[in-house]
Amino acid sequence: MPNDLIHDPNGGMPRLLEIMRRLRDPETGCPWDIEQDFASIAPYTIEEAYEVADAIEREAWDELEGELGDLLLQTVYHTQMGEERGMFSFDSVANAISDKMVARHPHVFGDESRDKSAEQQTADWEKIKAAERAAKAERGTLDGVAVGLPALTRAVKLQKRAARVGFDWPDTKQVVDKIVEEANELEEARETLGEAEVKEEFGDLMFVMANLARHLNIDPEEALRAANAKFTRRFEAIEEKLAANGKRPEDSNLAEMDALWDEAKHAEKS
Repeated sequence: MPNDLIHDPNGGMPRLLEIMRRLRDPETGCPWDIEQDFASIAPYTIEEAYEVADAIEREAWDELEGELGDLLLQTVYHTQMGEERGMFSFDSVANAISDKMVARHPHVFGDESRDKSAEQQTADWEKIKAAERAAKAERGTLDGVAVGLPALTRAVKLQKRAARVGFDWPDTKQVVDKIVEEANELEEARETLGEAEVKEEFGDLMFVMANLARHLNIDPEEALRAANAKFTRRFEAIEEKLAANGKRPEDSNLAEMDALWDEAKHAEKS
């Protein structure tokens, strides 16, 4: 029966769970898969989540199904390892998130009214999450913000938590003023201090930039991904223009490439 399931193209979730169980079988499984643990698989989990986000951002809908499958495999991988250690199973993981969603949506699954604003729903959501953190003995305002998040995302989450208890600038101008202050401190450190101090000041500047993004209701990771994509498009346009003249970037110079950059920028905006 297991072999029939593994080769069943319509086997769905049971098929995937059985495939992972077989891959991890200590006697007949794949040596590479058997050697893995939570820590070694975690980077792949993060990578697959980003590839899902990338497909969505590019509107590559023909790729999204496959990327979601890759991400689902990561959950299956972790739950198989958890089951081997007697920690949890796929069913218990699914039940845990189901319980959480029901508890966090009393206006859908409970007796509360759905007749409330989005702002009120957000406030209610935060109250429920605060109660959950208290149940986990997370007493500090910043407790429970995952250390493994991308640094910019974690900065925003830390700042949001602090803002809930009143530790926040009241308007954007003060954030911009702080950016100027931190930029000046970075320049001063670069001129007079060592590498460690320069790195620290650069981190401070990045942290305040994340704060500005939060005040502007911008996801800094999303904004930086867009900037990366824009840089890639424009630099590729430079390479194409140079190639049309039988040249490569290393055969050019900054002045020529800068002019081609401006052309690419103008072409995009027009």
